[in-house]
Amino acid sequence: MNVKITRNAAKVIKKQMDLEENKDLKLRVLITHAHGDHAHYGLDLDTPKENDEVIPTDKDIDVILEKGQPLLDGVKVDYLYFPQEGFVITNPSKGNHGDH
Repeated sequence: MNVKITRNAAKVIKKQMDLEENKDLKLRVLITHAHGDHAHYGLDLDTPKENDEVIPTDKDIDVILEKGQPLLDGVKVDYLYFPQEGFVITNPSKGNHGDH
């Protein structure tokens, strides 16, 4: 499984992960809604469960993904400031380039 976190997203995520109450948590990317051949994604801070895989990234952020979930493989986490500030989670390897 593969995960990409952009520099902008890593800065925002690390700020949250550095809080004392989050020190033992990892970033979870999850599917909030799936239909057809694509999904809508969400983020959470969590601990790995039995059916999870922990994926290291080049931004020194470990990401929890549910095993056997093909729409999570290749997911990209970005943080945009324009046109609206917030996280954008897509999976370009599966043809998902954003919400519709």
